Amino acid sequence: MDDKKNTLLELLDTVKIVLVGTTHPGNIGAAARAMKNMGFRKLILVEPKEFPSDVATYRSKAAKDILEEAEIFNTLEQAVADCELVIGTSARDRKVPWPILNPKESAETVVKNLPQQKVALVFGREDRGLTNEELGLCNFHVHIPTDPDYSSLNLAQAVQILVYEIRVASLSDTEDKNYWDVELANTQQTEMLINHMDELMQQVEFYDVDNPRKLLLRVRRFFKRSNIDVMEANIFRGLFATIQKKLKQ
Repeated sequence: MDDKKNTLLELLDTVKIVLVGTTHPGNIGAAARAMKNMGFRKLILVEPKEFPSDVATYRSKAAKDILEEAEIFNTLEQAVADCELVIGTSARDRKVPWPILNPKESAETVVKNLPQQKVALVFGREDRGLTNEELGLCNFHVHIPTDPDYSSLNLAQAVQILVYEIRVASLSDTEDKNYWDVELANTQQTEMLINHMDELMQQVEFYDVDNPRKLLLRVRRFFKRSNIDVMEANIFRGLFATIQKKLKQ
């Protein structure tokens, strides 16, 4: 194994595996075990129903250390605020389509961007997945193509599939990366940009505030799929601020 592959494999433990609203602690433990099998260590929990838990520890087997190092957040937005690439699992069709990847494509996207970006993989609740608002925080959605006659997939199984694909992609990747000249905007910076644009659009009465239809969702989709960098975000926000200043004069 060459130095480059070693470096990619070492970076796997920086990828955030984010479990949102997990109901059964056993799934947290099983997910931790799946992560450790593939070289991932960064477990993030958003409002788990029960944690810490003896059940989670038992199901984790030799991955108890993953649970001990897990971080807990109140919201997904807080959990991924410092991430530039956020990929959320989704089993539902949306009225406004979002960029969809299969597990292999998501793995290739992670490996391609891992040296330059902080990455999070987000998994939803066992019974209803992620909300539309939570999915809106993601740059891409990943769909695991299960049999439609029995599409229900255990949370830990979903984690295992995606982290396996990323590890395989890390082992097989040999192409040089094209490094960007400016670091990409993280989730928090992108959210501030989106909110600033919405503020400006309201000021100029660009849309009916009581009936925005799908406008704001499409604006969000545009910025999330654009992989906008920090300088570009600052340019947009500087433009918005200048327009607002002119409007007050």
